[in-house]
Amino acid sequence: MLWPMWSWLFIGLGLGVLLAVPIAGVWGRRTAQRVRRLEKRAQAAERLAELGRMTGGLAHEIKNPLSTIGLNIELLREDLGDVAQQVGASTREQMTRVQRRFDSLARETTRLREILEDFLRFAGRLELDREPVDVNELIDELADFYQPQAEASAVRLRTQLDARPAIAMADASLLKQAVLNLLINATQAMSEAREKGRVHGGADELIVRTRRERAMERAEIVVHVVDTGPGMDEATAARVFEPYFSTKRGGSGLGLPTARRIIEEHGGHLDVHAAPGRGCEFVMTLPADEG
Repeated sequence: MLWPMWSWLFIGLGLGVLLAVPIAGVWGRRTAQRVRRLEKRAQAAERLAELGRMTGGLAHEIKNPLSTIGLNIELLREDLGDVAQQVGASTREQMTRVQRRFDSLARETTRLREILEDFLRFAGRLELDREPVDVNELIDELADFYQPQAEASAVRLRTQLDARPAIAMADASLLKQAVLNLLINATQAMSEAREKGRVHGGADELIVRTRRERAMERAEIVVHVVDTGPGMDEATAARVFEPYFSTKRGGSGLGLPTARRIIEEHGGHLDVHAAPGRGCEFVMTLPADEG
């Protein structure tokens, strides 16, 4: 017996409803899970922001008396120097030992102050003053500024800039700080490798390249900071952007994390490619302003 057309229609609708119910249930559960994840992320971000405010305030509270301690150490060193000229040889020798201890205290106080300043730059809130910036011009100016420091460290600094303008909506001072951190990191790595006789990529060279690219329908400005230093293994490269992780003598471990944070605040990203004994390449990518 043939079924009427309307009967087939109702059967089709019924099957559609039966199929739609479980699909809707799965979709609803996934939506609820996504909402819960977003809520957890928002709560975690709020806790991190509160922790950042607390630690930033604590750092400021430590920095103020630390500056006072440093100033008083300098005054005591000067007083000891004056008194040492007015006493006998044996007493002067004792005062020289005391002077050396004050020198050590002064160095440690300065180091602690620098660590706090690095932390405040890293943990503090970044307020971007965006304006059109030609990244090529910015790097050219920065290289000219950094050249004497590179030469003092026996490092040859070169630039290879894209012939086309590389305009980005950026905070010029913060962007300079990010690139400068990369230059300092590379220079220190090469200098230490030379001093310790470690294997590295050859002549101590530091190269900064720029180029324009298009990725995912977005124009990008890519900056490569390449050194011929000792490089790093895979495990070290995986941790290099962690706060307070450092392989260099006296390093604060905040230079590279600060650079990455600045780049990410600009909507870009910072990556590293390295191998032991073959140098490092830091790749900074920024969205281009196509105006």
